Amino acid sequence: MQAMPIAHQAAQPAVGPISSLTGYPAAILCWLLSAGVYIAAKWVAPEMPPWGLCFWRLTLACAILLPIVHRHHDAMIGLLRTRALEVVAVGAIGLTLCQGMIYHGLNDTNATTAGIIMALSPVMTMVLARFVLGEPLGLWKSLGALVALAGMIFIVAHGNLTALLQLEFNAGELWIVGSAFCWGLYTVLLRRAKFGIELLPMVVLLLGAGALVALPFHLWELVNDERSVMNVHSILALAYLAGPGGALMYYFYNKSVETLGASRASMLLYLQTVFVAMLAYLLLGEDLHDYDLVGAAFIVAGIVLATVVKPRPAQPRVA
Repeated sequence: MQAMPIAHQAAQPAVGPISSLTGYPAAILCWLLSAGVYIAAKWVAPEMPPWGLCFWRLTLACAILLPIVHRHHDAMIGLLRTRALEVVAVGAIGLTLCQGMIYHGLNDTNATTAGIIMALSPVMTMVLARFVLGEPLGLWKSLGALVALAGMIFIVAHGNLTALLQLEFNAGELWIVGSAFCWGLYTVLLRRAKFGIELLPMVVLLLGAGALVALPFHLWELVNDERSVMNVHSILALAYLAGPGGALMYYFYNKSVETLGASRASMLLYLQTVFVAMLAYLLLGEDLHDYDLVGAAFIVAGIVLATVVKPRPAQPRVA
């Protein structure tokens, strides 16, 4: 799942042959495992309510990683003593709401479409950074954001102009759009917060905060008799979401950031969309729709405009 914390933008390390040998494979494995989260969540959607799935995934992933960061426990406790509300708020937006919305959305849309829409989140991050952090957007980033937005709208409307004009959208895809927005807001808020501890311990704190906020939602499901069916399917799915798709995914992401830097590691997240489409076809029997392909093309074009095209430097005037 693309709900992966970026604790801070550390200085970019020099990427040499040795670091590339470990960094790029770690990043590729990270996004492959992340793509598997969409498949597992879609597979188990009829048997586990979304907030229950969110709560148990975050809780178990936190429990698995907590012993690994034991050397950082003092720093983690110190941060909680001084900025606990900020940690909880950021964890709630980036992990609880982001993941819960994805799980809700997968009840009514397929994993492939969800993966394509989530590819829009980096563009949303750039736009939100303009308003929250005051970072310059510029012409090309603005144009890229508009093109990517057009692609997202095309997917949500299923390429149907009538549905667009009548505001007839698939509820599941709207949940995924909300998740992409939460991820973008979360990334910006995390950048502004500058919590100042290492990435993996920060991930553990945010997982715990996300689980804490997800608990009341899960209890509400139980009160309304929305209970998980604990059979072989749900146990296997939850084991994957907490283990390979949770703790191990976060570990590989941490490794890739250490060796490649946050910017390079994050840019590789677009592999997730490709992996989701491949796994959904092989394991769930999903097919790409025409509107998925057209919308994906717009989103990719928008990403290229926003992140690759650079404005020409102003030429000095000759007196």
